[in-house]
Amino acid sequence: MSKGLLSGIKVIELGQVAAGPFTGLLLADLGADVVKVERPVGGDGMRQWPPILEGEDSSYSGNFASLNRNKRSITIDLKDSDQIQQLKDLCSEADVLIENYRPGVLKRLGIGYEEIKELNPKIVYCSISGYGQTGPYSQKGAFDVTVQAISGLMSVTGEEGGEPVKCGVPVGDFVSGLYAAYSILAVLIKREKDGMGSYIDSSMIGSLLGISALQTSEYFGTGSPPKKLGSAHPRNAPYQGFQAKDGKFVIAAGNNKLWKSVCEVVDIPDLVYDERFKTQILRAKNQEKLANILQDIFIERTVYEWLEIFDEIGVPCAPINNFHDILNDKHVESMRLIGELTLPNGLKEKYVGYPITISDFKFNVYRNPPELGEHNEEVLHEWLEEKEVESKF
Repeated sequence: MSKGLLSGIKVIELGQVAAGPFTGLLLADLGADVVKVERPVGGDGMRQWPPILEGEDSSYSGNFASLNRNKRSITIDLKDSDQIQQLKDLCSEADVLIENYRPGVLKRLGIGYEEIKELNPKIVYCSISGYGQTGPYSQKGAFDVTVQAISGLMSVTGEEGGEPVKCGVPVGDFVSGLYAAYSILAVLIKREKDGMGSYIDSSMIGSLLGISALQTSEYFGTGSPPKKLGSAHPRNAPYQGFQAKDGKFVIAAGNNKLWKSVCEVVDIPDLVYDERFKTQILRAKNQEKLANILQDIFIERTVYEWLEIFDEIGVPCAPINNFHDILNDKHVESMRLIGELTLPNGLKEKYVGYPITISDFKFNVYRNPPELGEHNEEVLHEWLEEKEVESKF
């Protein structure tokens, strides 16, 4: 991976399940040497998550594979002082350490930031947790759904008056991982200037509040918390899902020009001048009445017919896909996002690759997802023994 954007960056990943491993994945996909540290028995808990893909001699988790390509795996028993010392030796050579243990656990084991910083002042040490390392909730257990709930995200997800609904994607885990990776790269740039690493505290609750800028600003500006609107928008209309003859679709007429186009297409041009709908703010205020008018019209044609009409006049629209639909879509195919890798049991498995295009860099899977402890000897030799050889000269 000499051409990887992060080639030469050594990363220790003490992460399980989602947030920590996703951070490691982002760095690994760009070429960093990410060494995943796992328990000797069982390893990362996600190794047991379905779908379990059965090969001739062994099985392998598809979920685990999705977050752990391009990494190496070593096993360390954190209850064994000799193995902890071995981990410290590796940390002394690392550029980055990622961990998502409950706050305080690694410090009690003697591998917290202050201890590792003494060994390696250049280390970029990133902790990911539900509520951060300090504060009243720092020791509170956290899973994605609980942080979605406490963060306010669930209060604006789902239909008005409906039951609490979490986002179907574990956004707390993945957004905190994104913030963590972004911050790691920022500190690596800083380190080029001053030669010193830093400590990063990435929390799921902070990350979810960070991406809720529109909702928090609405609250700060009005004093009232935003409410659920289903697929609708608090400041735009029509901007939601509708039922067609054979399924559902979404349109987003987010300005007056697009609204005029919608009125022409549904053959009610006078709606443009209707006092209830003359401005974007008025349309949002009266969007339930507006939706009822449009729904009576949209039910008369198929999803395909409406999408074809709206695409032709430039009104943003889309079908409401499931993952079968989108993963077999011609546009996703043209993006070349989907590839195929080989699991340790010999089976082939598809994956969604690094989704951002960067000039002079081509994403590829240069390491298939690892077996538990597959690289124990290899990593120790490359990271430690070669250093000893070099020190003799």
